[in-house]
Amino acid sequence: MARARSSSKNNSTANLGFEAKLWLAADKLRSNMDAAEYKHTVLGLIFLKYISDSFEEKHAELTKEPGADPEDQDEYKAENVFWVPPAARWTYLQNSAKQATIGKIVDDAMVAIERDNQRLKGVLPKDYARPGLDKHRLGELIDLIGTIVLIDPAPIPVPGSAGASPAVSGAPADRPPLRSHRSKDILGRVYEYFLGQFASAEGKKGGQFYTPQSVVRLLVEMLAPYKGRIYDPCCGSGGMFVQSEKFVEAHGGKIGDISIYGQESNPTTRRLAVMNLALRGIEADFGPEHADTFRRDLHPDLRADYVLANPPFNDSDWFRKDDDVRWQYGVPPQGNAIRLRRIAWVQHFIHHLAPQGMAGFVLVRFWFLLKSRAARVLNVLGNPTPHGTLRHSTLAWILAT
Repeated sequence: MARARSSSKNNSTANLGFEAKLWLAADKLRSNMDAAEYKHTVLGLIFLKYISDSFEEKHAELTKEPGADPEDQDEYKAENVFWVPPAARWTYLQNSAKQATIGKIVDDAMVAIERDNQRLKGVLPKDYARPGLDKHRLGELIDLIGTIVLIDPAPIPVPGSAGASPAVSGAPADRPPLRSHRSKDILGRVYEYFLGQFASAEGKKGGQFYTPQSVVRLLVEMLAPYKGRIYDPCCGSGGMFVQSEKFVEAHGGKIGDISIYGQESNPTTRRLAVMNLALRGIEADFGPEHADTFRRDLHPDLRADYVLANPPFNDSDWFRKDDDVRWQYGVPPQGNAIRLRRIAWVQHFIHHLAPQGMAGFVLVRFWFLLKSRAARVLNVLGNPTPHGTLRHSTLAWILAT
């Protein structure tokens, strides 16, 4: 089980309600701002804090290496660490948090990071200088996120300790804080927790970018994706991929054992997914840009070992072509577009399965399909197809009907 990684109560501050406390504080700073707008403000800053922490950790290592240049971008790229220019480093931003121009300072930092890291081009939010964002509250939010740090206050670990102690204050003045490798874990969990809270605050609209962790865990543990290609054609903020990575690590594997392929039609949601995976050092192929899966399949030749998906089931505005190669079990007929799009999704999953592949997915009111003309499509569930095997989450189906 994936949760085996967190057997120790001291494994992270998350077990002490750290994320919940941060959320309560951040939510107070939201004031009257709409949750859908505020999430990009907060999550963008959390991501910025993460890449700055990772950069500073590597910077400290290079400072101690003879002949190494801690300001050489190539040193960071070689280790898959994002390069952070001086005016975008968290220390500089936090020292500027009380300035009236903090919004522009953050925007400039985001622009500079995208400029120097091609992988993040077009991903980061850059509207912190907008008039509607209270700059005093923005400064307070930066100070709050600045407390998410793990430091090692002693040169020698305390016997019996798991490593660096979580803290919200600085290290002794005679030396800078040393970031623990677990800071990635902490910030990733905060990001994930905040995604869930924002989804709850947005109600039904939250389902467009977030699938509840209980459902995601169920699907991942049903398929047990130890190794191979994992595909989600409607990936939202990337929760299926994050849980798959947790599953692999919990069972003694490595991140490199799986390859991630995703697609998302909403441009802002796609940006959330890129940041979500980058927080954990997970490489992913989301295609060159956002795109509707039925109008433009970004991975037409992919045959995945695992398909994990929670497709949008109430979107009646969808597109199909009669000669699409994905309609192996018949062209979805005209009629109830919502129901028939579900049939189209199932055929899309089948099309992208490798010969021994498996798929797990959630479809609301799935029993309607069992009585429809598309029953021949669904008869493949649990049985081998020319491409692979599909497994439908019975629990998720029951909860949704």
